[in-house]
Amino acid sequence: MRSVEEHQRAVADLIQARPPITVALADAEGLVLAADVIAPISLPVFDNSAMDGYAVLADDIVAAAPEAPVKLPVTEDIPAGRTDIPTLTPGTAHRIMTGAPIPHGADAVVPVEDTDGGLDVVQISATIPRGRHVRRSGGDVAAGATVLWARQLVSAPAAGLASALGLAELTVRPRQRVLVISTGSELVKPGTPLAPGQIYESNGVMLAAAVRDAGAEVVGAVTVADDTAEFTAVLDRYGVRDGAVDLVITSGGVSAGAYEVVKDVFGRDGDQGVHFVKVAMQPGMPQGIGRVGDAAIITLPGNPVSAQVSFEVFIRPALRRAMSLPKPDRPRRTAVLSEKLVSPAGKRQFRRGLLDYETGTVTNYGPPASHHLRYLASANCLLDIADEVTELAVGTEVEVWDLTG
Repeated sequence: MRSVEEHQRAVADLIQARPPITVALADAEGLVLAADVIAPISLPVFDNSAMDGYAVLADDIVAAAPEAPVKLPVTEDIPAGRTDIPTLTPGTAHRIMTGAPIPHGADAVVPVEDTDGGLDVVQISATIPRGRHVRRSGGDVAAGATVLWARQLVSAPAAGLASALGLAELTVRPRQRVLVISTGSELVKPGTPLAPGQIYESNGVMLAAAVRDAGAEVVGAVTVADDTAEFTAVLDRYGVRDGAVDLVITSGGVSAGAYEVVKDVFGRDGDQGVHFVKVAMQPGMPQGIGRVGDAAIITLPGNPVSAQVSFEVFIRPALRRAMSLPKPDRPRRTAVLSEKLVSPAGKRQFRRGLLDYETGTVTNYGPPASHHLRYLASANCLLDIADEVTELAVGTEVEVWDLTG
């Protein structure tokens, strides 16, 4: 059987980055820049007031004091957004709002709290040094400066900076476009009455959510019966062979039974570009990997825990690396086992766990069988047990994958 590390490398090689694209600023959030961003303008764009108050010449108020305020006529009112910038005459003041342009000739702003708030004549009761409460043009960003860098995540502040610089678009690494196909004639949509032998579909919903959580785009989440014509029609409808999809993730249909639709469509012997392998892990041993046209194909087992654990181990880190997203791997921690565990020889086991962050202990959560989804839904970590380990005593240090990070 193939080792976990070998299959991880194969998946990472398969999922390739898309070429950079230029997108609207609102669509760039959460993506990674593909090029440096150079400031086309300075910030602030113009000298402006940092306070609500009065623009003055500092020399005109050097004698101001609470017991002897300086009186100046107010000759202009300058709100934020005023586009005609007046000139301050010595011996006068202009009432000014925060963000409004500093009038020509003024060199300081007196906060309104240090005045009587007069509209025609203002009494100023404090001296203000030259330059106080004036935001100079370029004081934050100088035009021509590099302000954001390639491989930087477009966070909320980064998007805000780009907008402040007047940039409507950014060049980014695009999201991977993923089609999720859940297979099985027994599957029905939640909300539909169950007939005997039917179950509600869960893998498609779960894997689509995992794809979005990894930062990629879900172009479709489809459930198909064990019918090769129906499966092929889905591939055609979403343009898998025409470059409209980067990755297809399937669940189910990859075992050794008679109704394995994924194997039947993609070729049981790899003749259609997809090879089916066994990986020395539990859960998640049956896997498939390959390519149809330009689309990467990854086939996962049908049991829910196997499918989701396989996504965590193989697909999530490869997806995030292909999009240059930070922290592609879940954080690895060492924790102390609170109970005895046994593990099958020759298989790397990923057990659901509950990690206590305060005590640094971890508890196995639920049985190892791959149909026990309820425990995975509440687990906050996976215990990573090496393939050569068959028994772990209480108090043993084990590696865990933190599913919250």
